[in-house]
Amino acid sequence: MVLTVFFRLYPAYADTARPSIDINLIIDGSAGFTGVKEEVSSWIISRLDQLLLDGDKVTVWSTGTSAKVVYTGKINGNNDRDAVKKSIRDISGSGATADFSGALRDAASRTGSGLCYTLLISASPSALSSLLSGPQAGLLRYSRVEEFSKWRALVVGLNLDEKVKRAAAGFYGS
Repeated sequence: MVLTVFFRLYPAYADTARPSIDINLIIDGSAGFTGVKEEVSSWIISRLDQLLLDGDKVTVWSTGTSAKVVYTGKINGNNDRDAVKKSIRDISGSGATADFSGALRDAASRTGSGLCYTLLISASPSALSSLLSGPQAGLLRYSRVEEFSKWRALVVGLNLDEKVKRAAAGFYGS
């Protein structure tokens, strides 16, 4: 939630430098994605145009039967931005499952101590259900869901447990 507010307010303060961030894009690679691919791709790319700055690190996963990284790199200009966008447009859907758990687990292990923005796109209700009932459900503890007609976007706050505990302890004076 805090990251969402930060990124929505950031354009108003664009002349103020912000630290580089890690951006994780986890995109449904199941057959359910096929029918919404153009809408989802356009939506993500428009958000990236508002968000990406040189120095940001981006990792894109396609989650089919297993999660696989389709792009990873540091943004150092328009060529890198175009490569991220191409990796998103090139994702195709097939199969009945989307390995969100594997991608979230991998993203959490890559997250450093700085700012991290993780966006999970689900076009498969069954894949999202298996994530919510599986062992990785705790990774969604700090997340926000935006519903669309045939898909969902989840902004996931990865590795926030310690930060939340420290903030609460500081607030309560413990």
